[in-house]
Amino acid sequence: MANSQRPWQAYYGPNVRPDIAVPAYRNLPDLIHSVADTYGKAKAFTCCLPNGMNGTLTFKQIDEMSDAFAVYLREVAGLSAGDRVAIQMPNCLSFPVAAFGVFKAGCVLVNVNPLYTAEEMAKQFEDAEPHALVIVDMFADKIPAATKGHPIPNVIVTRVAEFFPAMPRGIVGLIQKYWDQAVKPIDVAHVRLPEALRAGKAKIAQSKIEADVYHQTIDADDLAVLQYTGGTTGVAKGAMLTHGNLLMNMEQAMELLAGDMDKGKEVVLTALPLYHIFAFTVNMLSFYWLGARNVLIPNPRPLSNLKRAFENYKVTWMSGVNTLFNGLCNEVWFKDSPPKHLKFAGAGGMALQSSVAAKWRDITGTEVVQGYGLTETSPVVTFEPLGKTRDGTIGIPVPATDVACFSEKGKMLKPGETGEIGAKGPQIMKGYWKKPDETKKVMAGDYFLTGDIGVMDDDGYFRIVDRKKDMVVVSGFNVYPNEVEDVLAAHPAVLEAAVIGVPDDASGEAVKAYIVAADKGLTQDQLRAYCKEHLTSYKVPKRVEFRDDLPKSNVGKILRKDLRAEALAQKAEA
Repeated sequence: MANSQRPWQAYYGPNVRPDIAVPAYRNLPDLIHSVADTYGKAKAFTCCLPNGMNGTLTFKQIDEMSDAFAVYLREVAGLSAGDRVAIQMPNCLSFPVAAFGVFKAGCVLVNVNPLYTAEEMAKQFEDAEPHALVIVDMFADKIPAATKGHPIPNVIVTRVAEFFPAMPRGIVGLIQKYWDQAVKPIDVAHVRLPEALRAGKAKIAQSKIEADVYHQTIDADDLAVLQYTGGTTGVAKGAMLTHGNLLMNMEQAMELLAGDMDKGKEVVLTALPLYHIFAFTVNMLSFYWLGARNVLIPNPRPLSNLKRAFENYKVTWMSGVNTLFNGLCNEVWFKDSPPKHLKFAGAGGMALQSSVAAKWRDITGTEVVQGYGLTETSPVVTFEPLGKTRDGTIGIPVPATDVACFSEKGKMLKPGETGEIGAKGPQIMKGYWKKPDETKKVMAGDYFLTGDIGVMDDDGYFRIVDRKKDMVVVSGFNVYPNEVEDVLAAHPAVLEAAVIGVPDDASGEAVKAYIVAADKGLTQDQLRAYCKEHLTSYKVPKRVEFRDDLPKSNVGKILRKDLRAEALAQKAEA
């Protein structure tokens, strides 16, 4: 039965717990061991390359290898409980091995985007101060520049085809090194991940050490992950997510879906990167808990990279962003042969367009259910119940979560009144790493203020109206205008720069820069090339417009809102 404070409970299924008092496991290592004991030799993770080459690890192998990595970190690398370990790799078999090993070691995982430039890496490393870095070989050439001034004492290098059978692993390695020239010499002291695992396994055998010893005292309130996000200032902040945050959010999300899941039988396609909090919690942790087989896609671009995975595996569930679903709906091979075993798909990271949801429904015969959340909320806050989807909404709050809209003065609003969305629940972060003042800014009592403007329907469904923040969302990835403006302003031919997000059919939003140039010969191509040297590709302005001046407030602040209104008016007129 729903109550007046939580009208959305009327849409919970008969077996859904409206409240979850404590997580089923004390900490993440307990979850990992327990699931491995249950599913043993069943296939846990499969990495599928565009040509169909693949490698697979069972639940038992994942458990044993992550044990070995945990012992390596503590006994060989010399890390202590609470030390940070950065992981920087695309979706591959090494990811769960390393991540689970970090948890078992009692250390804190720091997710790093593998596409980051050395400058972007340096900022995150400077803040997180990792004691170890696990990085894929394709990007290891950035390490010297990224660690200048704040070295990382332990570097462990892996490769995309790690743990594949010998022949495909060798073929992929040769192609990357000599044909694609994607792997460059590594100019820092390092060990290879298989060497680290062998060293950890040797310690276990010689010293009779068990990885269990490191996490005996870890409880729900202990820090598990530093997940970096930005804000209105563009300053990177590490959201401190605890073992309890992640375990509870895993249960909250799965509680709404459990009736439609077959434990030990699901096959989930993971095209979203595991370093992104949505795929990290929902795909990696939640589906591991369900005993699912997780098919990892290292790079979903071009979308034809997913073709062999759909052909070779009986995919029952997948997650994605609007652009991924829209792109697949326009692929001839996908339309001609849609997945036959798919039950439904989950969307997050950006708004799901109604037209895309309709196309997906027509082609696959299944629904895309939309969720909503943020890095600071582990991430899931709301989700559309299966069979009760409602276009244009972000669904209803997950169990044990209260969501409300607030006025600018902090008053909780009634249904139908528009205000800033706030969320309260066990998935809310512990705070921002080393930034207590920033933490205070986003909390209103027990409620985390999301920065998104929304409204609640009378029956508890929520809708996003607008964003309070200036953040731009490109294919589900956050871009903070200040960061891009700082890079543009450093160009010697730029006097002033302003960055906003504009509607884009391909990526939802695109980055647009407005430039006042000191040198009238400056071109868009020159500026974009300059940005590519300093920013990840999705942050590089897709459009550049040169102006004689930019709109400013009385105190000289550039008014992004005026530029945004102008761009939207031009779009509407067109």
